Amino acid sequence: MFKDRVKYSKLLGVLFCMVSLLLCLTGCSSKDKGSGSGKPEIASALELLSSVWTTYADEEKFPAAGGDMSEEHMSMDGPGIYDLQDAEAIDSVFGVPKDTVEWADDAASLMHMMNANTFTCGAFHIKDSNKCSAFADNIKANLKDRQWMCGFPDKLVVMGVGDYIVSFFGKNEQVDTFKDKLLQVYPSATIMCEEPLL
Repeated sequence: MFKDRVKYSKLLGVLFCMVSLLLCLTGCSSKDKGSGSGKPEIASALELLSSVWTTYADEEKFPAAGGDMSEEHMSMDGPGIYDLQDAEAIDSVFGVPKDTVEWADDAASLMHMMNANTFTCGAFHIKDSNKCSAFADNIKANLKDRQWMCGFPDKLVVMGVGDYIVSFFGKNEQVDTFKDKLLQVYPSATIMCEEPLL
């Protein structure tokens, strides 16, 4: 009888260890969800820009606004949602050609409140990830041909973050700071374009 109890206790011990191991493995895999594909998990364009903006120290921040002109989307202290219905406005503000706006299904923006040419950033979720490179190229070509008003932005940077394209232009200091912070938050991000706009 004593031998049976020893067998059962050993069996229970082994089962307990196996259950504990399975729980640990499940916990690890859920924390690292999405890393198998090499793409970071991002819930929205707004989340992407907000994640970067929150890393700014107070002394690094500039007067910022985000979102489109609607009451529900406009933000006066950081990124905001940008509606994609008005393709002409998207072209005018971010340099996304009108005929490629439909490739995106979610967008957010962050801009310098005083002068858009000091810093303007748009993040766009691309429905078909195979079109990310073409989307970035189209922005670059469109902005390179632009006639600028109210001062010239120094530089354009376009980056890929999973299925998102983040395009930003402005003065060197603001652009470089945002690029560095985006890479800190999303180390897998790639620089698709970094060129002067003068």
